[in-house]
Amino acid sequence: MPDSLTQTPAAADATASLPLIDARSLAFRVVGAGGEVNILRGVDLAVRPGEAVGIVGPSGSGKTSLLMLLAGLERPTGGTLLVAGQELASMDEDALARFRRDRLGIVFQAFHLIPTMSALENVAIPLEFAGRDDAFDRAAEALRSVGLGHRLSHYPGQLSGGEQQRVALARAFVAEPALMLADEPTGNLDRATGEKVMDLLFGLRERFSTTLVLITHDPALAARCERQVRVEDGRIVSDSGLSA
Repeated sequence: MPDSLTQTPAAADATASLPLIDARSLAFRVVGAGGEVNILRGVDLAVRPGEAVGIVGPSGSGKTSLLMLLAGLERPTGGTLLVAGQELASMDEDALARFRRDRLGIVFQAFHLIPTMSALENVAIPLEFAGRDDAFDRAAEALRSVGLGHRLSHYPGQLSGGEQQRVALARAFVAEPALMLADEPTGNLDRATGEKVMDLLFGLRERFSTTLVLITHDPALAARCERQVRVEDGRIVSDSGLSA
C-alpha cells in the first residue's frame, strides 16, 4: 500500500489535470455614490496549468477587476473561485498574503517598486518574507536573467521605465510562482521597450512553465498567448479555448 503522504501516479495525474483557475458564476459588485455597480456578471473561466491566456476587452469591461479577484486583492460578491486549489474567499488577509507570496507573481502597468530600496533589495523582498537564506543570491540571479546584472545597487529613480519593469518582472518570477498575473505590463512603455519587456515575460514564463493570465488592450500582444478571452460589460463574450 502506498504511503498516505505520497501521491500515486494516478492521483498526481488527476491533480495535474485540474484547472489552476476555476471561476464559476463569478460576480463582483461595488457600491458607489451613484448606487450599486455590477462589474463582473457571472464569469465562468477555467485555466489549465501551463496555459497562457490573454484577456482583452474595452476599458471598463471588468478585465482588471477579474485580475484583482484572481490575486485575492478583492473578494467576489458572488459565485465561486478556486486558484491553485484554494478557495480565496475563505482566507483571511494573512493567509491571502502568504498565498500570493508562495504561489503568485503579479506585474502591473505601474511598476510598484519601493523607491528607497535598490533593485536587488526590491527583488529579494518576497524571498526574505518567505525566510529564504539565499534571498539576495537568488535576487541577483533573477536580475541577471532580465539583463540587469549591472544595475543591482541602483534605485528605481536611477532606472529607465523599461528597466524598472524588468526589475518588477524579476521580482515577480524570483520565487518561481505557479501563476503569473500581468495587467497591462507595457502600458507605461514605448512600443519598442514594451516588446523587449514582453519577450522577457514570455521567455521567463516558458523557462519556469508558469501559467500566465495577461490583461491587455493590445490584440497583437494577446495573440502571443495560445488562448484569448474577450470580456465586455462584465461578461466573457468569446473564448478561443472553448473551441479547442
